[in-house]
Amino acid sequence: MRTAEIKRRYLAHFEANGHAVVPSAPLPAISDPNLLFVNAGMVQFVPYFLGQQTPAYQRAVSVQKCLRTPDIDEVGKTSRHGTFFQMNGNFSFGDYFKAGAIPLAWELSTKPVAEGGYGLDPERIWPTIYLDDDEAFEIWRSVGVPAERIVRRGKADNFWSMGIPGPCGPSSELFYDRGPEYGAEGGPAVDEDRYMEYWNLVFMQYERGPGATKEDYPILGDLPAKNIDTGMGLERMASILQGVDNLYEIDEVRPILTRAAELTGKRYGAHSGHVASESHPDDVRLRVIADHVRTALMLIGDGVTPSNEGRGYVLRRIMRRAIRSIRLLGWQDRALPELLPVARDCMSPSYPELATDFDRIADYAYAEEEAFLSTLRAGTTILDTAIAETRTAGGTALSGAKAFQLHDTYGFPIDLTLEIAAEQGLSVDDEGFRRLMADQRTRAKADAQARKTGHVDLSAYRRVLDAHGPTDWQAYQSLDTDSTVLGLLGSDGASTQVAELGEIVGVFLDRTPFYAESGGQHADAGTLTGDSVRADVLDVQRPIKGLVVHQVRITGGTLAVGDRIHAAVDPQWRLGARQAHSGTHVVHAALRHVLGPSALQSGSFNRPGYLRLDFASPSGLSSATRSEVEDVANLAIRDDLPVDARYMTLPEARQIGALALFGETYDDTVRVVDIGGDWSRELCGGTHVDRSAQIGALAITSESSVGAGQRRIEAVTGIEAFRYLARERDLVTNLADQLRAPREELPDRITALVSRAKAAERRAEQLQLQLTREQARALAGSAEDIAGIAFATSTGSADADPRQLAELIRRELPQERRGVVVVANASNGTMRLVIAVNDAAVDRGTSAVHLVKTVLGGRGGGNAGLAQGGQPGGRPDQVVDLVRELLRSAS
Repeated sequence: MRTAEIKRRYLAHFEANGHAVVPSAPLPAISDPNLLFVNAGMVQFVPYFLGQQTPAYQRAVSVQKCLRTPDIDEVGKTSRHGTFFQMNGNFSFGDYFKAGAIPLAWELSTKPVAEGGYGLDPERIWPTIYLDDDEAFEIWRSVGVPAERIVRRGKADNFWSMGIPGPCGPSSELFYDRGPEYGAEGGPAVDEDRYMEYWNLVFMQYERGPGATKEDYPILGDLPAKNIDTGMGLERMASILQGVDNLYEIDEVRPILTRAAELTGKRYGAHSGHVASESHPDDVRLRVIADHVRTALMLIGDGVTPSNEGRGYVLRRIMRRAIRSIRLLGWQDRALPELLPVARDCMSPSYPELATDFDRIADYAYAEEEAFLSTLRAGTTILDTAIAETRTAGGTALSGAKAFQLHDTYGFPIDLTLEIAAEQGLSVDDEGFRRLMADQRTRAKADAQARKTGHVDLSAYRRVLDAHGPTDWQAYQSLDTDSTVLGLLGSDGASTQVAELGEIVGVFLDRTPFYAESGGQHADAGTLTGDSVRADVLDVQRPIKGLVVHQVRITGGTLAVGDRIHAAVDPQWRLGARQAHSGTHVVHAALRHVLGPSALQSGSFNRPGYLRLDFASPSGLSSATRSEVEDVANLAIRDDLPVDARYMTLPEARQIGALALFGETYDDTVRVVDIGGDWSRELCGGTHVDRSAQIGALAITSESSVGAGQRRIEAVTGIEAFRYLARERDLVTNLADQLRAPREELPDRITALVSRAKAAERRAEQLQLQLTREQARALAGSAEDIAGIAFATSTGSADADPRQLAELIRRELPQERRGVVVVANASNGTMRLVIAVNDAAVDRGTSAVHLVKTVLGGRGGGNAGLAQGGQPGGRPDQVVDLVRELLRSAS
């Protein structure tokens, strides 16, 4: 029975028994900030179990996509471990309990296939129950299970909780006897390889307190309602019904593994039997490939894209493990174009959207493989050298500094460094690496905080907050307030009572209309004025929650603590900021409209008249796509869509589809900004226009890469957009005048000019190469003899590239005779030196890199045949003389 059919029958069985069919939630755990990914079938129902929300149904059934990554390093080592899996679940929210759950599970398990069931042999099913759960025991007896096959087990096995205070309860697990070829007889307590668990029924009826272990916690009492939460592993049931050993052999996984084996010429299972400890390295790698390719397909299908943080990092790591595993098996070409379509064909019977959305999925996957192969080539060479050096020195561990350099400089992931080092019999100073990473993060945070706080100790801000309470922040309601100065901080970070003319100080007010920089929006500009002072507001920050500090320059009079002043935001500045921030939301919505839901914002910044937005995309936008995004954005502006801001709880915002920036932290109450209702709906704390037409106009000025799989759009809005378009018009007019061509012919005329220029450059390069070859022949012909060595030199400021000239001269020297070439020239106060040595001289012990390092005092690098270096203020003729003397003395 195919896995898709197992899924269909499960949903149909419970739907026929009054359950609402609930679609799988996406793999990213958007509704739970404590999870990266949904890791259990009940995750999307947690608010119902906790009583936080009232469900629209009392019974539900789902087949939930799940991902668990804590054991990612164990994947492949046994046939049990995997990352992506599917959990069939039926749920009751205060409706039926044990007497309903057990018969429903028994019926589906044992009902004949012809009648819509799974047709399992009832004589081979072994239920387990909690030690004192006599009620469950009697129900199992009533459906026909003999007492000797109902196993009582302790809290560690048959009592469920989330691991934290909250709902809990006893459980009953169903095991299926796969036969004596899988292990010893005697039930699940004897052998859980032979007796495979396939369904867990949780009777959620108690509330637990805190505890240090899985078994050590108090039961506080009964829940207000008794609930049912079950989970049937779809892959495990497929293993049973398809008569195969494990999840890697079912219909949704085995074809991927088989294709990987075909590509690499390996045969899966040729070296091992059922015992996990016997897994051969080839089998381990084939399992890694099959699991990780399928998981990557499902993650990208649900909108996750490769990156260096959060969910994107998990995806990147999974993909890179798969790519490297197949390369270790001998396949050196691109692997994902061969494997991902197989995974699609395996999974699309259950998830048809994978087939319709495959082009987008493949774009991200194939681009990530290309990027990783480049990283792999550069990083592996450096790592191999470091491993060799460590071994030569007698070491057993690669230094944390080298691992950090590979990660920080070359983008080589630490998990890959650990794997490669382990394969070579070395450990890695992981603690040293983590310490260097932590130091880097600490410095980055300190630098960012210093930029926002002017290097002031945060305790100074806390004293102000403790003394006066939070700032009355009125940026949404007003452009000006009458305020009182509560405190001043001088440029040295110390409190002061008075600020004089020309000073730049931090000012605390009891209330303010100024927007403090946050959420990608630049702070407001404006003035503080009073009877004896005028100050320009340069920046506004929230150094700690609840407190706003204004950085101001005193331009007239003096400012003192206790002064009454008028705080006024520059209205034109605020207007431009509102246009830009609303424009950011409009561009984001337009991108998703054109590219699809995966084009999620990963960062933004806006100031009056300008915005930039980073988003996930495997490749750059074509000019046609860029124009379409711009067109969709401007149509939304033209339609004068209403802009609305409202407050609600975070779960409520998630429920109505509000987009949040992953990695940001949000309070329990959030602000949701709608543009045109659900056309654009995002969590946002910025200032916005009242209707989209107030943005004025929007022009995209650039689109570029900011990293693998990440793009950046820059745009201008309002009056700045009109000014930008006017400059573009003037530029086109100027070009048309100079080329004496109509505007519509400009692209063709410019293309023709560029082609002619490139052709001229190629001809010039060919002429230069010809001249260099002639020069090389002449210099080789005039080589002097030093103890049997043909010694050719060039010290002029020739136009030829020194390395190219040295190689050409070496080629012209007699190959049967030892030859050494020195090319040295000085430019802009620096001498560049290249030494080339032919094979005959290398064979006799002459080394180019030794000569370069000797004459340059250790500088330079290369190999025995060719090396180069530089020296400030060096003289070419002196270097040639030094090499000449070295060759003579060596003879």
